[in-house]
Amino acid sequence: MVKSYKLYIGGNWVDTDEQMDVLNKYTQETYAKVAKASESEVDQAIDAAHKAYKSNAMTPYDRYEILLRVSELLKQNKEDLAENITMEAGKPLKQARTEIDRASQTFELAAEEAKRIHGEGVPVEAAPGSENRMAFTIKVPVGVVGAISPFNFPINLVAHKIAPAIASGNAVVLKPASKTPISALKLAELFEEAGLPKGYLNVVVGSGSTVGNQMMEDSRINLYTFTGSAAVGLKLKQNTGLNKLILELGNNSPVIIDKEADLDMAAENVAAKSYAFAGQVCISVQRLYVHEDVREEFQEKFIKAIKELKVGDPNDPDTDVGPMISEEEAERAAEWIEEAKNAGATVLHGGDREGAMFQPTILTDVHNDMKVVCEEIFAPVVNIIPFTDIKDCIEEVNESQYGLQGGIFTQNIDTAFYAAKNVEVGGLMINDSSQYRVDLMPYGGVKSSGWGKEGPKYTIEDMTEERLIVMNLK
Repeated sequence: MVKSYKLYIGGNWVDTDEQMDVLNKYTQETYAKVAKASESEVDQAIDAAHKAYKSNAMTPYDRYEILLRVSELLKQNKEDLAENITMEAGKPLKQARTEIDRASQTFELAAEEAKRIHGEGVPVEAAPGSENRMAFTIKVPVGVVGAISPFNFPINLVAHKIAPAIASGNAVVLKPASKTPISALKLAELFEEAGLPKGYLNVVVGSGSTVGNQMMEDSRINLYTFTGSAAVGLKLKQNTGLNKLILELGNNSPVIIDKEADLDMAAENVAAKSYAFAGQVCISVQRLYVHEDVREEFQEKFIKAIKELKVGDPNDPDTDVGPMISEEEAERAAEWIEEAKNAGATVLHGGDREGAMFQPTILTDVHNDMKVVCEEIFAPVVNIIPFTDIKDCIEEVNESQYGLQGGIFTQNIDTAFYAAKNVEVGGLMINDSSQYRVDLMPYGGVKSSGWGKEGPKYTIEDMTEERLIVMNLK
């Protein structure tokens, strides 16, 4: 029997006249139905958040206890939550389990940070005429946070928005991705069980054109945190006035394989981190720059490592690569590859598609103006691009409009530090792929990859305002 889910508004579970189907991404059959928000429900959610923030402030210790309890509940409900992610997102089960572990850590980190939010003393007495004054700053919540999350990490990327918002005393209106909304609703159930006051978390499901646009235009929302495409991020920037923004946008991650790299380690690492969740990760390897002296040897090792990946049913605990989020997205990726082939690219490995299943693919003979290179393909596709000079390679890397994370494999410390200083990204991994991330680190990009940082400690900086207090003493 297909289960139905309601929206979570003001601490109540709210049904609506219209429902959305959530598909099992492997079978493409209806997995569940979710209430679809209209303008009325969105308005109710924003109003509930605004009232909760204004009338029912939580102490830092309250926030700590609630967030820590959610962290514990995630561990207790790990299998149910992981199985749900596998069904609604098509993420292989072992990767879904890892996501729950990470989300639990994200909430634990945010809980700890809730007790560490502080201002600083300001020595105004050092200014002539202010000898009798003392000053300090405090950190106050921004108010209501509007959060819009993507499909690829339906628990942990929601956690990176909700956890620091609650930790810093804000209320939240969350719009999860329409393809994977159930994870967010299940998370709301855990918050309810953990004792979060009503109104501090509201989850409304619907299209970006309805829910997203209405949230974007509502003056009661003080900060927007969004993960998604650069095009939508730009729209948010242009239409949210002077409100604060945290934007985690597109990417086409570069990884450099230097002639002095450990090729066995590099091949295994890049194979695993290029194709996890069918390449649908913002920091999946897309542009692989390989030194000409080692290109043939690396390609052989890389293909061997790819062949060891298990592709298929994401419910199988041994599966490494499952389906893409939809058949339409798989068709788009295939069209981009066909365009590249017509322009001279070669499929070195893979390239086959059946429905939403897309085989791990390697392209060679590509050019920078091909979509598979210059845009974010968000599919299990890697381009191998040869180079001979590291400086020229990094100049080519930096031609991209994106700059989220990158990586370099090399045993030469000078080369490693040259890359660290010159590759234009928010984070550079040395002897690791671009896809490395732990949840306590500052995570964010430059250029069209957005601005602001995720990682609870760093997000809290954006989700609070600094207020100066000056005392005139006798």
